[in-house]
Amino acid sequence: MTVVNKELIINSTPQGVEIALLEDKLLVELNKEKINNEFGVGDIYLGKVRKVMPGLNAAFVDVGYGKDAFLHYLDLGPQVQSLLKYVKTAQSGRNPNLSIGDFPMEADIQKSGKISGVLKPNQNVLIQIAKEPISTKGPRVTSEIAFAGRYLVLMPFSDKISVSQKIKSQEERNRLKRLITSIKPKNCGIIIRTVAENKLVADLDQDLRTLYKRWEVITQKLNGATPPMKIIGEIDRTSAILRDVLNESFNQITVNDGILYEEIRSYIQKIFPDKVHIVKHHTAKTPVFEAHGVDKMIKSSFGKEVTIKSGTYLIIEHTEALHVIDINSGHRVKADNNQETNALEVNLEAATEVARQLRLRDMGGIIVVDFIDMNQGVNRRKLFDRLRDEMKKDRAKHSILPPSKFGLVQITRQRVRPEMNVQILEKCPACDGTGQIKPSLLLTDEIENNISYLLQEQNEKDLTLSVHPFVYAFIKQGIFNLQWKWRRKFNQKIKVTSQNANHFMEYHFYNAQGDEIKM
Repeated sequence: MTVVNKELIINSTPQGVEIALLEDKLLVELNKEKINNEFGVGDIYLGKVRKVMPGLNAAFVDVGYGKDAFLHYLDLGPQVQSLLKYVKTAQSGRNPNLSIGDFPMEADIQKSGKISGVLKPNQNVLIQIAKEPISTKGPRVTSEIAFAGRYLVLMPFSDKISVSQKIKSQEERNRLKRLITSIKPKNCGIIIRTVAENKLVADLDQDLRTLYKRWEVITQKLNGATPPMKIIGEIDRTSAILRDVLNESFNQITVNDGILYEEIRSYIQKIFPDKVHIVKHHTAKTPVFEAHGVDKMIKSSFGKEVTIKSGTYLIIEHTEALHVIDINSGHRVKADNNQETNALEVNLEAATEVARQLRLRDMGGIIVVDFIDMNQGVNRRKLFDRLRDEMKKDRAKHSILPPSKFGLVQITRQRVRPEMNVQILEKCPACDGTGQIKPSLLLTDEIENNISYLLQEQNEKDLTLSVHPFVYAFIKQGIFNLQWKWRRKFNQKIKVTSQNANHFMEYHFYNAQGDEIKM
């Protein structure tokens, strides 16, 4: 199996934190965490049931957002009656030593039951954000609370122990189950994550204690709480990404903020003591994203059209219902190959880029990819296998259907956050985005007015004017040209230079030291 070198580039700004995940120097994930970002996946709220909708078998819950949160019957969890009773007891404050381990459990609800038999309007309910608000929809929530740690996931009011399917060794699965059974709190279920494989009981116990403390904090905060209220937040996005993706294949983590650098070093020290050296503090003047080529990769990877090095390009369109990706071969045609071989090569290359784009943009819902038609079934199978292998790197739940006879591949991908959308088109410096520019006839009059202001009111000396070559030729035209007229009018020489990089209506003034004078 090929080892993939992974890097994390973390850019901390006053507005939030941007996190870029690179695999073999290629940008595959981009996450932006805004400061004071509300309604993040994993946050836990005390909400109030606003409406019960028997037709939908769901309820709308007020969590303080503009749109009510959506809670379906299937998202209640089998132990919801125990949770509701626990919340009511905790809010009353009558039992200051309330503990889930001593709490009498209620019977599980039926899978085919009705929500009206569980929830009533104006009832308080503890819920966890499962999907952030997307477009015009409010958050989707669940009352099946779960706390994710490095090695374990703690689920209050459950009693099951599950082991990640990615741990293949039956002996190791049995060992982990025995360990967790001996240390887990009563009335709490545990999911053992893949990274727990071959870990010591001390590591698992420490992770479990940390998660259980979060539940104890919730119990304390429920006392006297009034909905809607955020009870506890998920750990920040930076820590969550480190927790979920960090493994032995990481060879560098670069961060531009000193405090964040120390926090990450401390975190790495706990889980991978021998990898502390991979954390680097970026102190150079060049922005960290620019220094590592991330800015350039962002500009080339977002937008409607994405070009691959070979000349193949993708057209990506978004609608309310689904995403559509069209594969185009561009100029990539090898004369030595027949049409079928060319189509296969283009499709295989495009499949890798499609998988990267889904991760990078965090596209969810239904995605339809229109690959170039191939007549041979064996080639369609190769394409399907390549796409499936590339999508294995994706942590989001997904499902892929084989190519249809029209060359269409349908993908469904879990969506829990709004799609990552980076605006790569820049505002035109000539028209300032309006589509209209000032009359060119008035350009020299505007320049002359600015010269007057700088020389007579700002007392600038040795002024230099930089203009487009066409404007330069116009100013210098003839013996009694504009430059000569300005010298006579202001009794001072103005140097005029030509700059190819300027657009037609652009000009700049510089002082005697060569510094630009901002107008």
